[in-house]
Amino acid sequence: MSTIASTQKVNWKGGVSPYNVSYGKLMMWFFLMSDAFTFGAFLISYGTTRLSASYWPDPNEVFDKAPFINAKLPLVFVSLMTFILIMSSVTMVLAVHAGHLRRRKDVAKWLSLTILGGILFLSCQAYEWTHLIEGGTTISHNMFGPIVNGHHTPGPAAFGAFFFTITGFHGGHVFSGVVINTIVLINVLKGTYDRRGHYEMVEKVGLYWHFVDLVWVFVFTCFYLL
Repeated sequence: MSTIASTQKVNWKGGVSPYNVSYGKLMMWFFLMSDAFTFGAFLISYGTTRLSASYWPDPNEVFDKAPFINAKLPLVFVSLMTFILIMSSVTMVLAVHAGHLRRRKDVAKWLSLTILGGILFLSCQAYEWTHLIEGGTTISHNMFGPIVNGHHTPGPAAFGAFFFTITGFHGGHVFSGVVINTIVLINVLKGTYDRRGHYEMVEKVGLYWHFVDLVWVFVFTCFYLL
């Protein structure tokens, strides 16, 4: 035991992280882990409630609308939303890579496209929410129940409660990501990170953005595919 301790003292003399990661990035990882537990608790609660229910709305019927199109297109619009969010993750990767090379103009370009992707995703989500609410689905009411005489009857209210809570919680993360990315973009344009000598802040917000995109994969699977 004493040999191991002495070896650690030789290898790490203090002041430098033994994991080769900055304090800021380490704290971001801690935050993302805690946030993952929150999303996990929401989705597990949703799953147990859905499995215990005698009836649950068919996503192909609930999510079959798209703007400016009268025809029923099951899951087409939400697939577009998912594509937008995934592409915003790609542009974030390119922004982080440009930051490593200290190319300020490229960082600003890719970060701007990431912000645009986030805004487009939120706009699509606002349309989807509006369509559902106008159709009678809220956090306490659900009009996608069993079909009787050719018409839907009220279904389990838990559907609307879980849908609006979980997608709203995720949407709040996307919104905060857009705000933070905008602040970072302003600093990029001002040359703040050039003066610091590194673009680590872009990498830290990139971790957050990728986490938000990853969580959407699970939300998309649970609500729209299963």
